[in-house]
Formats: sequence, C-alpha cells, structure tokens
Amino acid sequence: MKILGIIPARFASSRFPGKPLADIGGKSMIQRVYEQALKAKSLNKVVVATDDARILEHVISFGGEAYMTAQNHPSGTDRCFEALQKAGGGSKFDYIINIQGDEPYIDPETIDQMAKLLDFKTEIATAVKKITDYETLFDPNVVKAVLTMRKQCLYFSRQTVPYVRGFEPETWLDHADFYKHIGLYAYRNDVLEQISHLPPSPLENTEKLEQLRWLGYGYKIYATITNYESIGVDTPEDLEKLNKSLL
Repeated sequence: MKILGIIPARFASSRFPGKPLADIGGKSMIQRVYEQALKAKSLNKVVVATDDARILEHVISFGGEAYMTAQNHPSGTDRCFEALQKAGGGSKFDYIINIQGDEPYIDPETIDQMAKLLDFKTEIATAVKKITDYETLFDPNVVKAVLTMRKQCLYFSRQTVPYVRGFEPETWLDHADFYKHIGLYAYRNDVLEQISHLPPSPLENTEKLEQLRWLGYGYKIYATITNYESIGVDTPEDLEKLNKSLL
C-alpha cells in the first residue's frame, strides 16, 4: 500500500494571514509540520499543497516538496485532490492523508496509528482523543465525535454530545465517554475524488464542519483513538503562547 501525505497551506487567512510562514522557535510553522510528517513510517511521500508562491519557494528552500494549487479551493480536501493529481494520481497512491498545516508538533505516531485502519475497505479515517476535562467538554470550538462500538463515526458536533440524561452536566465525564476530534483525515483515492465533487450539505452548513458533508452523503468514517494532544495555531495569540512555552 502506498500513502501520500499532503499538507494544505493557504497564505490568506482572516484570523492569521501568512500563518504557514510564521516563526516558531527558529523554524516556520510549515517546516515544522513537514518535518514531523516525514517521521511517519507509513507515508511514502510528503508534499505541501499551497496557493501562494512565497510558501512554495520557502518549502523548496528547506528541501521540501510542494505543489502550487488553485486559490479558489473551498477546503483543504479539495486542495488535496488537486495535489494528488500533480503527484501522479490515484494509480500511484492508494490512500491520501490530509495533515493539518497549523499543527507544528503533529505526532508522527498518530499518523501511523491512523494508517493502520487503511485496508482498502476503509473509505475515510480520522483520529480522536478522549476528553478528560470539563473546559474542553463544553468548549464550542472543540469538535466532538460520537463513535459506534466499532469506532465508526456517527456524528461530529461543536455541541457537547452525547447528552447524558438524568445527570447534571458537571458530572457527565463520570457517566459517558466523550471524544475530541483530531483534524487528520485519510481518504481512499477514489473516495477523495468523489467527495471533492460533492455539494455542501445542510448539516455541514449548520455546524460549519466539512466532515458532516461526507457523513450526510453516506460515506463511512472510522476513527483511531489516540493519546496525542493536538496543538493548533489559529491566531497570532496562539502563536505567541506557543513561542512563550518554548522559552
């Protein structure tokens, strides 16, 4: 099995323009993500998919591989599909793993752990982490995943789900398992092509979660449970906190 790791990296961002080039302890964010991805044993190739020449040139300057992709892609998934075509298409890679470009310390072992779910039958895979504190549980910025006993994803929500009937919310962690969604995705090559052509769905538009489009159209998403705590950088304030933690 051959797996292509793709890191989508846009320059424009309403909350943090130029984020992929932001400095973190002497290296750019995109370089740190790229170098972490290279440590994953399951990936046969790692590339950056960008819409900006500055990011492209920077990745090439530190020895990485990057492809220029269109500026009008509505999501990282669509950008991944174009990058797949530039990398040789589905005939060359069986699965594609979409690696978030704003997690500079992404865990290579989590990538490898998720790759173990890929058996040609799996359409889409992702990762989740068990929630152990109430601040995370009730934070609408933290996406929660509801799983079946076989670790198939039933639903994703910014709301706290499932609802624990008969108990006060401050005791819910004692009575049910809750999972935080980690933004990694693996797609089978034919499924990536299919979902990149799907129109948005009502659930996706309601929660602003792309993965609800795939569930809404009947695709199956399986999850691996990891102990990795993701550290995302969405704003300049997040970057400042991260850099202070490195001192």
